Amino acid sequence: MERILLIDFGSTYTKVTAVDLKEARLLGTASSYTTVQTDINEGLNNALRLLFDKTGKIQFDRRFACSSAAGGLKMISCGLVPELTAEAARMASLGAGAKVMKVYSYQLTEEDAEEILRLSPDIFLLTGGTDGGNRDTIIENAKIIAGIPQDFPVVIAGNRNAAAECRKILENSGKQTVVCSNVMPRFNELNIEPAQKEIRDIFLQRIIKAKGLSEASQLISGILMPTPAAVLEAMKLLAEGTAKESGLGDLAAVDVGGATTDVYSMSNGEPTRVNTVLKGLPEPYAKRTVEGDIGMRYSAKGVAEAAGMPVLSALSGLTLERTEELLNLIADKTDTLPNTEELKALDFALSFMAVKTGMTRHAGHIEKVYTPVGEAYLQEGKDLSNVSRIIATGGSLIHADRIKEIAAGAVFDEREPYSLKPLQAEILLDKEYILSAMGLLSQHEPDIALKIMKKELLSYGIAK
Repeated sequence: MERILLIDFGSTYTKVTAVDLKEARLLGTASSYTTVQTDINEGLNNALRLLFDKTGKIQFDRRFACSSAAGGLKMISCGLVPELTAEAARMASLGAGAKVMKVYSYQLTEEDAEEILRLSPDIFLLTGGTDGGNRDTIIENAKIIAGIPQDFPVVIAGNRNAAAECRKILENSGKQTVVCSNVMPRFNELNIEPAQKEIRDIFLQRIIKAKGLSEASQLISGILMPTPAAVLEAMKLLAEGTAKESGLGDLAAVDVGGATTDVYSMSNGEPTRVNTVLKGLPEPYAKRTVEGDIGMRYSAKGVAEAAGMPVLSALSGLTLERTEELLNLIADKTDTLPNTEELKALDFALSFMAVKTGMTRHAGHIEKVYTPVGEAYLQEGKDLSNVSRIIATGGSLIHADRIKEIAAGAVFDEREPYSLKPLQAEILLDKEYILSAMGLLSQHEPDIALKIMKKELLSYGIAK
């Protein structure tokens, strides 16, 4: 019998998941406040005590961890054209599990350099130009970055004809520099996986120490990746399956937190309508987006801004005045729990609109155009209309009473006819909050991780 401990050092909570490999089953889960500001082992030990209260004392054979503590993996990226290399850089950063603080286009200015210094990124992704294309801009940007008096590593993933010169400029300034394949080697062709690998490798080598996580190194076998990257790995495994265990096919997930809403999709997203052509960059099969203005507490007012106060009032059944009063309360006191009927009603409205807004922004959309041969459509982004399952996760959804109604915000709404959200989908709830843990486990035991997810994700029926 081999027992594995999977740890997620989150910004607010440290979550632990215990797994029995021989029986391919979940032994238990628990969480406690993360204590990265003092000693991260304290939060971990508190979580373990809560776990052992449920399971009894367990001796673990191996321990693995992921982390989004202390703000997660903060990245800034820079490309040439906003719709092309800059967008490719953004996709690469998000897919690597990063929190993208800023994306710059064209040539950086001194004002940009001052802003980068203030933002203090963990990693900078420098891209720009197709291979053999524009090389002047990326070289000038390397010079600007080299002049920023801050010790952050730089991943160069732009025009291969300029990469060596950029590397020399940056290394001469004392910055750790890595060169990998161009994120867009040819016009409209994405190649983001090499950059994502380098970003994760730097996270392992350097960021763990910067976040204070090395304090826990004697307790674990390895911190493998940022938490969002672990969730992405779990989603890919669940969709694709393994040689021994079938996957579920195309799916999506919505993770609603206090400050942000993360949305994931596993689908090629190609057009399903007739007379439809793609516009812009092709989308990655495994896609992650982060809505930094949409959340249940820190970003509750962002939900209200996106939805409109009358919508929140109607969904909650509260008056406009009372809705605004409670919204101000939870925005000011972010640890407020939904412990009254009014707060529960407001949380329902906020979570529904967080899900709806997040998925609407994540999914593609179509635009009707008229051509000499008749009516046609331009598709921008991914067509998710045939996605058949949506996973709901995040504290606000896991503990919600009306999960199917909330998750229905992720499916197609006939009042938004040009959105390419799923037409209908089975709602699965990550009740035990295990997606990141299973992403970690998938790096070692993918068949077992897949079996556990199939067993533990709870179905709430079809939403349409």
